[in-house]
Amino acid sequence: MKTFEELGVAAPILKAIQEMGYESPMPVQEEVIPFLLGEDNDVIALAQTGTGKTAAFGLPILQKINVSEYQPQALILCPTRELCLQIAGDLNDYSKYIDNLKVLPVYGGSSIESQIKALKRGVHIIVATPGRLLDLMNRKTVDLGTVRSVIMDEADEMLNMGFTDSINAILAEVPASRNMLLFSATMPQGIASITKKYMHNPKEIVIGNKNEGNKNIRHVAYIVHARDKYLALKRIADYYPNIYGIIFCRTRKETQEIADKLIQDGYNADSLHGELSQQQRDYVMQKFRVKNIQLLVATDVAARGLDVDDLTHVINYGLPDEVESYTHRSGRTGRAGKTGISIAICHIKEKGRIRDIERIINKKFDKGEMPSGQAICEKQLLNLVDQIEKVKVNEEEISPLMPAIYRKLEWLEKEDIIKRMVSLEFNRLIDYYKDAQEIQDVTDDRFSRKEFGEGDRGGRRVSLAQEGYSRLFLNFGKTDGLYPNQLIELINKCVPGKVQIGKIDLRDNFSFFEVESAEANRVIQSMCGFEIEGRRISVEPAQGKKEGGDRGPRGGGEYKGRRDRKDFGDRKEYGSRSSYGNRREESGDKPWRRNSEDRNSRKPSNSRYRR
Repeated sequence: MKTFEELGVAAPILKAIQEMGYESPMPVQEEVIPFLLGEDNDVIALAQTGTGKTAAFGLPILQKINVSEYQPQALILCPTRELCLQIAGDLNDYSKYIDNLKVLPVYGGSSIESQIKALKRGVHIIVATPGRLLDLMNRKTVDLGTVRSVIMDEADEMLNMGFTDSINAILAEVPASRNMLLFSATMPQGIASITKKYMHNPKEIVIGNKNEGNKNIRHVAYIVHARDKYLALKRIADYYPNIYGIIFCRTRKETQEIADKLIQDGYNADSLHGELSQQQRDYVMQKFRVKNIQLLVATDVAARGLDVDDLTHVINYGLPDEVESYTHRSGRTGRAGKTGISIAICHIKEKGRIRDIERIINKKFDKGEMPSGQAICEKQLLNLVDQIEKVKVNEEEISPLMPAIYRKLEWLEKEDIIKRMVSLEFNRLIDYYKDAQEIQDVTDDRFSRKEFGEGDRGGRRVSLAQEGYSRLFLNFGKTDGLYPNQLIELINKCVPGKVQIGKIDLRDNFSFFEVESAEANRVIQSMCGFEIEGRRISVEPAQGKKEGGDRGPRGGGEYKGRRDRKDFGDRKEYGSRSSYGNRREESGDKPWRRNSEDRNSRKPSNSRYRR
C-alpha cells in the first residue's frame, strides 16, 4: 500500500492530513489522487458513502489552486446543505497550511447577502448546492467563467432530488475546457446521460462493484405484521443498548410520529425532516453528532449528506421504493473501514423488494429473529455491568463521602446491594417486558408465498385476514393507477382519526385491504361517502368474494367500472413512486371529494375534499 507522499501529495497538505490522523490512503484515494494530480482528465469514480471520497478529490483540487488569483477556480456541487458544509470544512482542514486559500460554502437557509459579500472579496473554491448557486447566478453575483474544475459529489442523489435542470443551467456557464470529476455511489441512467453530454472520454474508477453495497455492512430483515412495526422497532433499539443510528422513514409525517412516540416512551431520539427550519436542523444535527441523541428519525432527503462516521446501525422503518435509496441508507453505517448493521423492519408485502435489493447489492439479508423480552433484559443488564466495570472513579472527590455511604448501607449484604442497584435501574424495563406480548415473526422459506398471504397459482384460495383485522373490498385497482402508498393516503384522507392498516392486496381492477375489525364499519361508512373525479368509491366486506383472477364485487364477472389512470393522477403530476411519499404531503390539489350528495343530509355539495 502506498503512502500519501508516494501519491504525490504536497508537503503543506501532507502535514495537515497527518495531524488529522490520516495514516495511509483508502482505496478510492489511492486510485483517484494520482490520476487527478496528473494531466487534466474527466473522471467518474464509483464508491460508496464513507470511503474517503472528499479527500480523493479534495487533496488534488487544493494542490492545483493558484492562491494568487482570487477567482473561483474549482466548483463542487453537492445535494444538501449538510454535505456542503461538511465538504467545505474538510477542505479548510486539509488546507490549514496553505496561506490565504479561500473556500466558500454556498447553500440555502443562510444569508445570501453574506455569501455575496464573500464572493466579492474573492474565493478560490465554491462548494454549493445547485439551487442557491443558480440563485446567485441569476443575480449576476457569481462568475463561473474562471472555473477550471467541476466536481459533482453524490451525483446520483442530486438527480434523484430533481436537480437535473439546475445542473444543466450551471454547467452551461462553465468553460468547455474545464475538467469534470463525477463521484457517485450508484450508476443510474441519469448519470450516463450527464457523462455523455458534459464529459470527454472520462476515466471510470470503480471501487468494488457498481451499485454494490459496502462489504462491512451486515443486512438483517425482520418480517412482522404491519401492526407490530413500531413494537419491533422498540425491541430492536432495546436489544442494542449502545445503539447509535438513523431510523429512515418514508414521509415527513411518519418521521415526526415515530420520533414523538420514541421520545414519549423514554428513548433518546429526535426527528430530522424538511419541515424543520435550518436552525432546527442544525441544532438536531449538533446534538446527534455529539451523541446527545442516540436515535435520529429522518427522511431520505433530510439525511442526505450527513457526515457521521460512528453509526452502529441504520434502521429502515419499511423499505424505500428505489434500490439506490436503500444503498444510500445502509451506506451511512460501516464507514471508514468500520462494521455496521443495516436493519429492515418489513411488513409481509415487502418480500419482493428484499429480493431486488439482494440482487443489486450482491448480498443476502439475514432473517432476524425478534428478541424476546427476557433476552432484551439480559442484554441491558449485562451492558450495565460492563459500564460499572469500566467507570472511572475519582477517588479524591468521592473519598469524603464514602464513610457516610458505608454507614448507610452496612446492614445490607453485597448481593442485596447489587440486586437493589439493578432493580433501581431496570424495574421499569423488566416490568414492561414481563407483561409484553411477544411479537409474532413471519416464518420464512426465503420469504415464502404462503406466509405472505398470497393465493396459489390457480387463484382459488380466499385470503384470510390477520387475527383482529377485517378484510375489505375497494373498487379501484392497478389500472386506475393505484399503488399501496396511494391507497394508504386515500384511507387517511377519507377516514377521520387514526386507522391501523394491515395487508394490502392490489388487483388490476379492484383491491383488498385490512383494517382493525373494530374500525371496519367506520372505514366503510366514511370511504363510501367520497368519490374520485366523479366515480363513487365503494368499500364493503370482502367475505364471500372470489379472489382468483380479477373478479368484480359480486364474484360473477369482471368489474366494469371506469378504468382511467388519471383518477388517481398520472405519474407525471405526482412524481415517481420514489418521490410520491414526500410530494403528496405538499400538494393540496387532490381529486378526492365528497359525493355530489352528502350521505347524511342529501343536500347538494360541490366542495372538494378537506381533512
